[in-house]
Amino acid sequence: MKTKIIEIDGIAEAGEIIRAGGLVAFPTETVYGLGADAMNGAAVKRIFEAKGRPSDNPLIVHIADKAQIPLLAREISGDAEKLINAFMPGPFTIILKKQANIPNEVTAGLDTVGIRFPAEETAAAFIMAAGTPIAAPSANISGRPSPTRAEDVISDMDGRIEAVINGGSCGVGVESTIVDASGDAPVLLRPGGVSLEMIREIVPSAYADKNIMKTASDDERPRCPGMKYRHYAPKAQVVVVEGERGAVQDKIKELLSENTGKVTGVLTMYGNVYDSPVMICGGSSNKEYAKNLFAALRDFDKLGAEIIFAEFCEKDGYGAAVKNRLYKAAGYNIIHCEK
Repeated sequence: MKTKIIEIDGIAEAGEIIRAGGLVAFPTETVYGLGADAMNGAAVKRIFEAKGRPSDNPLIVHIADKAQIPLLAREISGDAEKLINAFMPGPFTIILKKQANIPNEVTAGLDTVGIRFPAEETAAAFIMAAGTPIAAPSANISGRPSPTRAEDVISDMDGRIEAVINGGSCGVGVESTIVDASGDAPVLLRPGGVSLEMIREIVPSAYADKNIMKTASDDERPRCPGMKYRHYAPKAQVVVVEGERGAVQDKIKELLSENTGKVTGVLTMYGNVYDSPVMICGGSSNKEYAKNLFAALRDFDKLGAEIIFAEFCEKDGYGAAVKNRLYKAAGYNIIHCEK
């Protein structure tokens, strides 16, 4: 089976594939998702098989109308209502107590379900064409950088899924913010385009989970995607070098001189001051860095990089989202530079 590329004017066909139990990758404002009918447990199981994804890693259910939320979730608190009204549609996922009709394959046996209402028009049109909520993780082999271009999906998924909708490049570039609103106070489980500061403006009692900047232990059950397993990693080794600009650049120059026998890459946010054969600019702000990060990691692989030194400084609201992904891509191989 060769994966079919569907252009935006062919979304009706993509909906038919979903209703027949097939898998379709589709663009959102964050990354490309790998979708199946969320109410079809057998179809959802195919997502895990296609990705090589652990079965205890829950999925997010995508909707195209807020009216669908009560059909998927129960016990929607006042805080949850405030967050839904503030951030949906958008790069935001809310976790709530699930209704009994949600298959266990979607929730990995948990009593909660993650719900997202994408703002991207193509995603909304696809969900409407399917006529059912769509369960979807990112459309990549498990552990690889998430895809932000249709070509990235094909690179990982060709022959594994029925189709991909070609929607160009994703605008946000990192997966949605995830907030668990099923308990007493909202808990940020994964940072993204909606920051903790933005969330606290709506619900001041919200706080960040302890595992945001580390990986959950083997005996912990992941409460949402991205908390436990290796994620976002290219084939090359990644080393994050963070801190003040001058110190970061000096350290990377030193590291490059120590690795002259390898094809080295630098992911820069400060500008090219290096003698490295592979150089990619992530962007001068964390917002730009987030948009370009996963595509850059994949491009380093295409260019043959063996080790990547990634500049980082947490200097705006997207900093936590970039930091979370970079740290995991690097397997927490981080060098902190002082002035």
